[in-house]
Amino acid sequence: MQRINFQNYTGKFTLKDPEKNSYLYFPIANEIGVMSSLTPTLNGDCKMNQNTFLLAPVSSEDLHNNKSSRNFWIYVEGKTAWSVTGVSSQQQSKVFSKEKEETEIECSIMCHKVIRTSKEMGLKSEIINFVPNGYKVELMKVTITNISEEDINITPTAAIPLYCRSADNIRDHRHVTSLLHRIETINSGVIVKPTLTFDERGHKINEIVYGVIAVDEDKSMPISFSPIVEEFIGEGGSFENPESIMLNKEFNVKSGEKFEGYESIGALRFKNEKMKPNESKSYIIAFGYGESVDDFEKLTSTLLKETDFEELLKDTKLYWENKINLKYSTGDSTFNNWMHWVNFQPILRRIYGCSFLPHHDYGKGGRGWRDLWQDCLALLAMDPKEVREMLLNNFAGVRFDGSNATIIGANLGEFIADRNNITRVWMDHGAWPFLTTNLYINQSGDINFLLEKQSYFKDLQTVRGTDKDNLWSIEQGNKLLTKENNIYLGTILEHILVQHLTAFYDVGENNNMRLRGADWNDALDMAKEKGESVAFTALYSGNLVNICELLKKIKNENKIKHVEMAEEIEVLLFKNNIYDYPQEKINILNTYCKSCNHDIKGRTSEIDIDLLVKDLEEKANWIKNHINSKEWITNSEGYSWYNGYYDNSGKKVEGDFESGTRMMLTGQVFTIMSNIATEKQVKEIVKAADSYLYDKEVGGYRLNTNFKELKTDLGRMFGFAYGSKENGAVFSHMTIMYANALYQRGFVKEGFKVIDALYKHCINFEVSKIYPGIPEYISSKGRGMYHYLTGSASWLILTVLTEMFGVKGSYGDMKLDPKLLLSQFDEDNKASISLVFSDRKFKVEYINELHKDFGEYKIQEIFINNETYEFDNLNTIDKNI
Repeated sequence: MQRINFQNYTGKFTLKDPEKNSYLYFPIANEIGVMSSLTPTLNGDCKMNQNTFLLAPVSSEDLHNNKSSRNFWIYVEGKTAWSVTGVSSQQQSKVFSKEKEETEIECSIMCHKVIRTSKEMGLKSEIINFVPNGYKVELMKVTITNISEEDINITPTAAIPLYCRSADNIRDHRHVTSLLHRIETINSGVIVKPTLTFDERGHKINEIVYGVIAVDEDKSMPISFSPIVEEFIGEGGSFENPESIMLNKEFNVKSGEKFEGYESIGALRFKNEKMKPNESKSYIIAFGYGESVDDFEKLTSTLLKETDFEELLKDTKLYWENKINLKYSTGDSTFNNWMHWVNFQPILRRIYGCSFLPHHDYGKGGRGWRDLWQDCLALLAMDPKEVREMLLNNFAGVRFDGSNATIIGANLGEFIADRNNITRVWMDHGAWPFLTTNLYINQSGDINFLLEKQSYFKDLQTVRGTDKDNLWSIEQGNKLLTKENNIYLGTILEHILVQHLTAFYDVGENNNMRLRGADWNDALDMAKEKGESVAFTALYSGNLVNICELLKKIKNENKIKHVEMAEEIEVLLFKNNIYDYPQEKINILNTYCKSCNHDIKGRTSEIDIDLLVKDLEEKANWIKNHINSKEWITNSEGYSWYNGYYDNSGKKVEGDFESGTRMMLTGQVFTIMSNIATEKQVKEIVKAADSYLYDKEVGGYRLNTNFKELKTDLGRMFGFAYGSKENGAVFSHMTIMYANALYQRGFVKEGFKVIDALYKHCINFEVSKIYPGIPEYISSKGRGMYHYLTGSASWLILTVLTEMFGVKGSYGDMKLDPKLLLSQFDEDNKASISLVFSDRKFKVEYINELHKDFGEYKIQEIFINNETYEFDNLNTIDKNI
């Protein structure tokens, strides 16, 4: 039985026989652009962006199918060749036999080690891979040990296949782009500089140099090279069975030679070694990117030293550990370690975007609008000092019609006009910025952030994606202008109000907000005419209530009675007599959108805060009453829950149908979270979800029941196999948000059940087959899918921190409201969390001396640095302490 074994309290783990799993991969990267993925046999890729791949790009299916992997060969005199990564054809044939070599991986944050022992060859290998900070390279150290009782003569060869071009060229001009390669051997390795780049940007002069360099532990350089793939593998050979290695042929290429127009490989031959019993020999390899050959010459004299390698490895480990400011201590040490990896996932997504790991082969890199805001949720817990600037810059992506840019630039606050003129609006996008901003303000107390000013995004799309501004041109730039051609700047509060007010009026015939191109569930993408999202209508309602609380706080703290707002926005206010009439709402929205189709007047009005609060509360209450009167359903079996959607025929999606009961989780999450559901209704929802959606075998709560229909009037998800991705899988993101909503409403045992089921499934390697962390979803067979790059990690961190441990911000003060179950305390009756709050490091430790469960205990005493602290009945610690 394979299982993850944690070695310490910072997530370090080991796993035996990892190569018996075909889809495992591990991320190693840095913050200057190098992004790599590794399998237990060192397959995977290395890249800096979509157009700069050093190693050939891989999807999940390539992990077991692709032979073009990192390798290091040892030819043993009198025997045969041995791959230290285990990918020779001979080794592969023994994976399922009793002669299988002993293997084990040992992983810590951004560091991958694999240990392989071959009794047949009398050799043991240890390979360490990591990406050092500040360098555009991946480092690899190979250590070979003679475990036999006799001397062994070996011929060592590093073999790193070099791709050196855009991911698009895997199929598009694969051979033609190899003709661009200019290959050169230097003392320490093989360098490739393509003459041109062939990709969607056109044919351009290439400025990037790729290369592989290496030395042995004595700083000795390779003695010869085989830089051309077809010569390295030989006719009839392959990367798993290369002729030059299997026959131990001499490499005839020396330093200083040049070649043109071939597929290339960094095949570096070292001098023969005679190894005595128990003797070890190490080789250090670097492969990466530079601007010239000189860059690799310099790296040879700096990085390729054993002392430097070890120092860089130590520094890299420490660097990433310092990035994770959250530490947990409960009665379940495995949970504590698992959460350490969950903590790291939002950092990984900031680096990799949503497309640069093997399962994320559906895009070309970058992050989406939601990702910008949800990743900040975790950063607020781990590295809050950076968040203010990020939030302020992110608001520059909001359009004045309440929609937003969908192409995110590489730089902070950079948004790009859609060059393909694709008109698509996700109706949920306007809700996320406020959720993150509200958390930031409560954590920091920075209420004046709402009064900061920012520009609006401008491009061809107008009227929330239904029209075009034919007066706009890309030369004008991506900033909304006034009629005097000045860039208009509005407050962050104004941006938030624009997003929520436009959404309020953008309704369908059933008077819920239109689904548009999709909501959070991107696969609900085929109901843009008549589809409606009751689920996110509920979330916008909850946001409106919380916006009112912030407005009251601004008024009281700043002693002001009015807020500034663009004149055009007034048409969206104070219209409560038409809320029951969908067409009247749509007319108001169209009037507003046409007023800002190309530019705006640039004049502002002073809006009375009390009147604004009254108006927003009326809108929120109207939504709440509407959903409760129109969308609460009870089926023939007596279960009750909320209908979450309308399809493109304008019909309810959930309830009793000929094919069976139809229920979706999303509509339950946001009605609970936004306080639309009463306590009694929450209990009913839990019963229904437990009956129709809960499946312990696949990790807990499915996203929906089986509709048994290719529902083309709702979304592509129904074309997916049931139990996969958005169609009925346990989709971690919404599952965790369900837990969060339950915790918020005081349904703690129910919320814990949600998290515990998913956690225990993920950590059960025999079923989930993933390294520690939370995947995007669980497949119908129980495998974790789309690992690491998922917004569910941010929501899980937020839930564990603010709900489970109950460490919350209240306008900069720290509020303690623990919702820990008795079973979560350790043997000393303690549970703790370490975090950064208000730029200070805290360890919050709860001591449950009387063994009370949640609902039975309350905080009796608070000690700060061993001194008693007087606190109010809200368990709040003043930010000035």
